[in-house]
Amino acid sequence: MPITDLLEHNCKLYADEVALVELNPAMKDNRRMTWKEYDLMQPEGSTPYRREITWHVFNEKANRFANLLLSRGVNKGDKVAILLMNCLEWLPIYFGTLKTGALAVPLNFRYTADEIEYCVNKAEADILVFGPEFIGRVEEICDRISAHRLLFFVGENCPSFAEDYKELTADCSSRDPLIELTDDDDAAIYFSSGTTGFPKAILHKHRALSHSARCEQKHHGQTHDDVFLCIPPLYHTGAKMHWFGSLISGSKAVLLKGTTPETILQAVSQEKCSIVWLLVPWAEDILEALDTGKLKKEDYDLSHWRLMHIGAQPVPQSLVKRWKTYFPDHDYDTNYGLSESIGPGCVHLGIENVDHVGAIGVPGYGWECRIVDENRHDVQQGEVGELAVKGPGVMICYFNDKEATDEVMDDNGWLYTGDMAMQDEDGFYWLVDRKKDVIISGGENIYPVQIEDFLHGMEGIKDVAVIGLPDKRLGEISAAIIEAAEGASLTEESVNAFCQALPKYKRPRRIIFADVPRNPTGKIEKPRLREIYGAVGLVAAENKS
Repeated sequence: MPITDLLEHNCKLYADEVALVELNPAMKDNRRMTWKEYDLMQPEGSTPYRREITWHVFNEKANRFANLLLSRGVNKGDKVAILLMNCLEWLPIYFGTLKTGALAVPLNFRYTADEIEYCVNKAEADILVFGPEFIGRVEEICDRISAHRLLFFVGENCPSFAEDYKELTADCSSRDPLIELTDDDDAAIYFSSGTTGFPKAILHKHRALSHSARCEQKHHGQTHDDVFLCIPPLYHTGAKMHWFGSLISGSKAVLLKGTTPETILQAVSQEKCSIVWLLVPWAEDILEALDTGKLKKEDYDLSHWRLMHIGAQPVPQSLVKRWKTYFPDHDYDTNYGLSESIGPGCVHLGIENVDHVGAIGVPGYGWECRIVDENRHDVQQGEVGELAVKGPGVMICYFNDKEATDEVMDDNGWLYTGDMAMQDEDGFYWLVDRKKDVIISGGENIYPVQIEDFLHGMEGIKDVAVIGLPDKRLGEISAAIIEAAEGASLTEESVNAFCQALPKYKRPRRIIFADVPRNPTGKIEKPRLREIYGAVGLVAAENKS
């Protein structure tokens, strides 16, 4: 069934129960507000510490946005891009879009103005919904993108080049628009990238979204009494598809703005959270705070917390062992997935398999897996090859890009992930290496070519290669190997200063001055570089421990 049916179901069964809570620990105001109170009482320009909405209000807000879109001529198959930080408005806007039969197009909040423009055009989005954090970036491109699309602003003090979401939806009907939807209708476009760094638009149907909800609940057993703490951004398939477990069980979820150990434990304690999805750096930070005594478990009510699970990057076995020392009663799970396979869950460890920590796990609910060679023939068990997955959550295609689609999918529905893996004698899958050169640092993808292209613009750089080095906390960090032009005077400080123009997460963490080796066809020999400099990252990791 379409994913929107789950929202309607919860509205009928749990109308007055809390669906979503937004926590903003940066604000000292400790008021607890409903959405209605927030609308009536919010001082201009401020944000309360805690906001909440019920399932009834959630559905009502989605309906109002759906009816706004329909009044502006949005039809089935149109696209609505969403560029928001995590907030109470995010999911009602997402579901309001789906209720019209239009496609939701979540955008990474770290995109530059040029990347926003590229993705809006690539997805052929008809509307862009954005928040106050993005005014500058959207204003930079609005003359180029507003001619053929509408701009809706979510927040206070709407800029002159956009329309006010709050004012517009207040005048719209709160009734369901009753647009007929089926599992085979297109639902969403998510963005991913290959090693070239150019985002690809991933098309999913309603059946994929619905299966991800069933898959999540099968894996983690969400009940109506669970409370899910959601920290990662909702534009990411991982965060949203894990939240779908709350959607299918009609249980409360908490959107936390903040990733410090104190804010995480405080949120768990305050909201009685039972399920928390973490990235490796956040788990490492919590453990370090407990090790050093900066935080004490007894200062928080953590009695409801039953499950901690991690995804988005490889998980060190030592981390889980340390975690179980502090939290011996916690269930633990590792989740593997791609945006092309509707996020996490196509492979998962399983809470009953903590003795296999280090593996990414076994095929998820409704999923199949294979390990294949370069000709896409199955390899022998124990041999390394490319991981391929198949199931109801595999993408339909890369939108308007048949060539790219054909590179990763076959006619039988198998998706070839680009990750090198092996299957052990017990049937568990282990990641061995990445076929692609994408660097995963703290759960975020970093695309080396983008940074290399940027650094090539610095005077005095002859050649440059960006690779990932191992890091205990982040999993990987980016390192730039720079070959200076003859006579050039480059320093680490001067390169770092030049890189200030990059978004912070894209700036290289290490600068290494050395020759950049290339093969006879002109390609950088990155495996060789990783072999040479990998020890540098390991030493750095040990020094941090």
